Amino acid sequence: MSGLTYGIYAAGQVAATAGPPDDPAAIDDLVGGLSGGRPFVVREYLHFLGTPADPAKAQVLAPERRMGELTMPDQWYRTGNRQLDLVLCYLPVERDLDGWLAFIEQAVHRYGAVARFLQITLEPNFKLPWIDGSSPGVLDALTTGTCHARRLLDAAGHHDVRLGFSVAEPPEFLGGDEEFWAHLEALAPADFAAHVDYVGLGLYPDAFSPVPEPALAGLTEHALRHLREHSMPRAHLAPDVPVHIAENGTPTGPDRTPDDQAARLDIMIRTVAAAATRYNVTHYELFGLRDADSARAEPTAQLGLTTSDYQPKPAYDVYRKLIAEN
Repeated sequence: MSGLTYGIYAAGQVAATAGPPDDPAAIDDLVGGLSGGRPFVVREYLHFLGTPADPAKAQVLAPERRMGELTMPDQWYRTGNRQLDLVLCYLPVERDLDGWLAFIEQAVHRYGAVARFLQITLEPNFKLPWIDGSSPGVLDALTTGTCHARRLLDAAGHHDVRLGFSVAEPPEFLGGDEEFWAHLEALAPADFAAHVDYVGLGLYPDAFSPVPEPALAGLTEHALRHLREHSMPRAHLAPDVPVHIAENGTPTGPDRTPDDQAARLDIMIRTVAAAATRYNVTHYELFGLRDADSARAEPTAQLGLTTSDYQPKPAYDVYRKLIAEN
């Protein structure tokens, strides 16, 4: 295995899908079992829902509560060789850049000393429900927000916080993302690319549309190659800007057994590790630790390494062993 740094989304909620409340003791035990004391990234999400916040989404996502406290206490993310990867999501129903910039300032003030990575927007290249690409003004939210976040971090002395954004790949998904990359291509490097420390990749080649298992490795590498060789150069992002696998997962469900999930994760993770040097991939984060709700059949409800009551599936042990091989 390559020298990847591994990680996970440790909370349970996936968009509007949420089962039992998060159990901090179980999270601590399971994450510790995966990391074995090695450097390990834990992913969390904060949501900007407009000014004022969209009430329907606010009821589900509780942005004010999470601005006060994440899934675990602050100190937990700073001990045990853990690193916080904090995603700032842009989800207003109307364009609201002023509110967004104020939200970034609030997030930097609250978590700048806790975070190791700060991601500005979540997959703004595709228009999907509950994902930033569907929000009015998202392209400007990404570019203006990234520059704003860098200024705020540096002014506060948080020079070591790495700043990035994530995209979904490959472009065949939902008919392509030409508008997104053309927008970044038109910007002068000093206006955006110069402030980007990494690019995150949301990698779900089989999560929502099952594919034959033998095709998984090729689909995984195709997404990496297209991002590195085609998309990132258009945005003036050089080969030395690393790629993070920001999210990767495959579910259990009515037609997918726990053993299927474990085998498919093994294929994808080994493919990423084998290609990491070629495409300058430095981090891999799994989505996620537990199911959002194991009682529900849709893929987003059962992406976890454990059930929603924290009973490990075979994939948990597979991921633990792959990390130990690193």
